[in-house]
Amino acid sequence: MHELAITESIVSGVRERVGESRVLRVILEVGKLSQFVPESIKFFFEVCAQGTPLEGAALEFIEVAGRVRCRACAAELELQDWIPLCPCGSAELEVLAGQRLLVKAVEVA
Repeated sequence: MHELAITESIVSGVRERVGESRVLRVILEVGKLSQFVPESIKFFFEVCAQGTPLEGAALEFIEVAGRVRCRACAAELELQDWIPLCPCGSAELEVLAGQRLLVKAVEVA
């Protein structure tokens, strides 16, 4: 259910920036390692946006793969999900990318 809280924050943050301007589209960058489920965010977005300038806005996602660096062998790997294991056998991985959720762009009327 953390998608509900984050979606409320997204709607609130966009409203703070655009005021009462009608929002046509919101683009979110979602990291594969962020543990956010885009389908859930989309569902909650429709609910949270009701009665606001974001109501009816299109919600688009840019998915970013997870990138990690192995602390044992220094290899850089791309992860599509959270199975943190390097081919060298180490699970000591430093996350480089793919863990965040970011409002990338907002289009207003």
